[in-house]
Amino acid sequence: MRVNLHPDLEAKLNQLSLETGRAKDELVQDAVAGYFDKLARVRGMLDRRDRRYDDIGRGRVKPVSGEAFFENLRQRNEALLDP
Repeated sequence: MRVNLHPDLEAKLNQLSLETGRAKDELVQDAVAGYFDKLARVRGMLDRRDRRYDDIGRGRVKPVSGEAFFENLRQRNEALLDP
């Protein structure tokens, strides 16, 4: 596969290759693999969020207001700090 990079990006790749002693194609392979791993994690989070919205819509989960959430968080924090 051939990849054309913008000259600025290619210069960064060349510099990193020189600094690390790693081949440019190896660096690109790592970058692409990392990108796809991150993309898979984001898609997984979005899928779970969609299921959560479905649960709310079907009445299986009760939504909590932001004010109630932060009040609960404040109370738990105070309970942890008070011996």
